[in-house]
Amino acid sequence: MKRTMCALAAVALAAMFANCATAQEKVRIAVGGKSAVYYLPLSVAERLGAFKDAGLDVEISDVSSGGRTLQSIVGGSAEIGIGNFDHAIQMQAKNQPVVALLQYGRYPGFVLAVMTGKAHLYKSPKDLKGMKIGVTSPGSSTHFMAAYMMVRAGLKADDASFIGTGATSTAVAAARRAEIDAIVSSDPMMTMMESEKLVKIVADTRTADGNKAVYGGPFPGGVIYATPAYIEKNQQTVQKVVSAFVNSLKWLASHSAEDIAKLMPEEYALGNLPIYIKALSISKPMYSPDGHFEPGAVGTAYAVLKQFDPAVANATFDLSKTYNDTFVKKAISGR
Repeated sequence: MKRTMCALAAVALAAMFANCATAQEKVRIAVGGKSAVYYLPLSVAERLGAFKDAGLDVEISDVSSGGRTLQSIVGGSAEIGIGNFDHAIQMQAKNQPVVALLQYGRYPGFVLAVMTGKAHLYKSPKDLKGMKIGVTSPGSSTHFMAAYMMVRAGLKADDASFIGTGATSTAVAAARRAEIDAIVSSDPMMTMMESEKLVKIVADTRTADGNKAVYGGPFPGGVIYATPAYIEKNQQTVQKVVSAFVNSLKWLASHSAEDIAKLMPEEYALGNLPIYIKALSISKPMYSPDGHFEPGAVGTAYAVLKQFDPAVANATFDLSKTYNDTFVKKAISGR
């Protein structure tokens, strides 16, 4: 009897340890347009199983825009947000801080294009005055790009009408229907619109030179972020998320556009695989190889936002609190 009881106890104990070993931490991630090339590192991490390998049970909510992503984080329906770094500065200025944990986008990757029928009217950003400009959503990073270009050219940020056209195929549909005069979007939508001769590209932040031409310096692109409270209470979980992204970025850096396209769901190509592969090839340089924060990029973002966002211009805050590079440094070093 004693032997039987000991054996049963041993089995129960082994099962308990096995359950502990296999239990995964639940994390909810919000993203505004998951299939856009801009958010590619998230999909790569998911498709490669990097989150599961890190011991995470990730639930991804695909919301309509970067603004909705912020609402998800602040409102508590998600713990991790994927979006542009400028949101971290704006939220810090509003005293509702979110903290960037990894910079996966060396450049924003957004493109400003004018509809082909209006292209002859465009000579400089001053010509955006009075236009209907499609953006992911009002208040999004695509909106910020056009607004900054207008202010830098001597216009007011509201000298154009900004219309939400979404982040994926809805943006292409708006261009096809000629509902707008210009658009700020990302790939694969921009490459598709250009291939159909719907638009003429006039500003392009998919490259280092194009990014500098628009912003005057190294402007940061995509980041992952969370609230300070969540980071403080869940440091091991945050480290796992960051490490999964670093592994995703390393994979991206070492594989071709064709390899990346094969990994992605078929619907990401919007029905045109050759154009999708071309878009991936064009946009690939904008991804960081390891997720570190680019030197000078935070300062450039702050200088840009101050010029057209009164909330940022009038606020006093510590810029260093908009990002935390501790986790990415640890992930890169492999510790």
